[in-house]
Amino acid sequence: MVVEKELISKITWRLMPFLGLLYLIAYIDRQNVSFAKLEMVDALGMSEYAYGLGASLFFIGYFIFEVPSNLLLDRFGASKWFARILVSWGLVTIALAYTQNATMFYILRFLLGACEAGFFPGVLYLLTLWFPSSYRGRMVGLFMIFSALANAVGAPLGGVLLDLDGIYGYAGWQWVFLATGIPAVIAGFVTLFYLSDRPEDAKFLSLKEKEWLKSRLASENSGMEATAGDGFKALINPRVLLMSACYVGFPLAAYGLSYWLPTIVKGFGVSNTINGFLNIIPWIIVAIALYVVPARADKAPAKTPYIVFPAAIGAICLVLSAVIPNHVLQFAFLSIAAAGIFAGQPVFWSLPSRFLKGAGAAAGLAAINSVGNLGGFVAQNVVPWIKDTTGSTIAPMFFLAACLAIAGVLVLVVGRMIPRTTDATATTR
Repeated sequence: MVVEKELISKITWRLMPFLGLLYLIAYIDRQNVSFAKLEMVDALGMSEYAYGLGASLFFIGYFIFEVPSNLLLDRFGASKWFARILVSWGLVTIALAYTQNATMFYILRFLLGACEAGFFPGVLYLLTLWFPSSYRGRMVGLFMIFSALANAVGAPLGGVLLDLDGIYGYAGWQWVFLATGIPAVIAGFVTLFYLSDRPEDAKFLSLKEKEWLKSRLASENSGMEATAGDGFKALINPRVLLMSACYVGFPLAAYGLSYWLPTIVKGFGVSNTINGFLNIIPWIIVAIALYVVPARADKAPAKTPYIVFPAAIGAICLVLSAVIPNHVLQFAFLSIAAAGIFAGQPVFWSLPSRFLKGAGAAAGLAAINSVGNLGGFVAQNVVPWIKDTTGSTIAPMFFLAACLAIAGVLVLVVGRMIPRTTDATATTR
C-alpha cells in the first residue's frame, strides 16, 4: 500500500538517523577504552589482565541494571529515560579522564555500565511500538550500522586523540575520554525535546497514519496478551532464557574482536594514527553486511539461516586469522570475521517480538541483552589472559571462534523452538 510505504518511510527518516546517532555515541563511549589502554595501562601501572578486568566491569553494571532500566523506560517514556541515560553516561565518561588509580578506574567502568544499561534494548522495544514486524529486522540492521560507524569513526578518532598527548596538560588517553563524553551529555538534552515516546504522541504523524499503525500493530500483537502486562513474568519465559544463553556468543565475539583489534594491528608495527585508520576497514564491511543480510532476511520465510551462516563464516575466518602468519591476510580474515559476527544479530533481535509485547517485551529484550552482554565481560578478561599466557596477540581468536560457533548451533535450537510456540494458543498458556 502507498499509505504504508509513505508512513514507514516517514517514521524511518524521523527516528532511525537520530537513534543511530545516539548509538554511535554510546558505542564510542563503551569502546574508547580499547584505544585509551594503549597508553593508560602504563600511566596507571596496570597489567593487560588488570586493565581488561576493569574495562569488563562495564558489563557487570550493565547486567544488574538492564532489566530495571527497561521497565522504567516503559513507565516514564523513551524521551525522558533516554535523556537520563545519555547525560549520566556522558558525565561518567568525562570522569574517566581524571582516573588516578586502578580502583577508581574499576568503579567508573562499573558506573558507566549501570548508566548506559537499558539503552540498546530500550531502542529494540521502541521499534516494536513504531514498526510492524516485517520491518523490524531491517530497522535493527539500520540501527546497528551505527555501531559499525562508531568503530570506524572511533578508531581514527582514538588514534588522533592519543596523539594530542600533552596539549593543555592532558595525556592522550585523557583526551580520548573527554572528547567522547561531552557529546553524550549534549545529546541527552536534545533527546528530551526531539523524541516522541509513542506514535500517538507524535506530532509529525497525521491522525489517519496513527490509526493505521495502531490497527496494524494491534492485529500483529493479537494473542500475546499473556506476555504484555507482567514484565517480570517474561524473565522466566523458557524462550527468553534460551535466547539469553544463545546470545552470549555474539557479544563475546564482537567485543573480543573490537576490543583487541587495535592491539593486533599495533603488533604490525604501525603508528597510533595509522592504526586508527586501518581499523576503519573492517567496520565498513560490517556496515554493508548489516544492511544486506537483515534486508534479505525480512523477505525470507526462514530467519535462522541468516543468523547461522554469517556466524559460521565469522568463526571460520577467526580461525584462519590465527593460523596464517601473513599480516595482510590476517587483517583481511579479521575484517570478514567482524562482518560475520554482526550481520545476523539484527535478524536475531526480530525473533523475540514474535512472542513478546508491552512490558513483557521491555523486560524480555532487556534480559536477553543483559545476559548476552556478559559475553563482553568474559571476552575482556579471557582475551588478555590468553595473550598473557601464550605471548601471542592473535591466539585469542581461537577462543572467539569457538564461542561464535556454539552460538550458531544454539540459534538452530531457538529457530526450531519459536515457530512451534508463536501461535495464539501457545502464547496464552
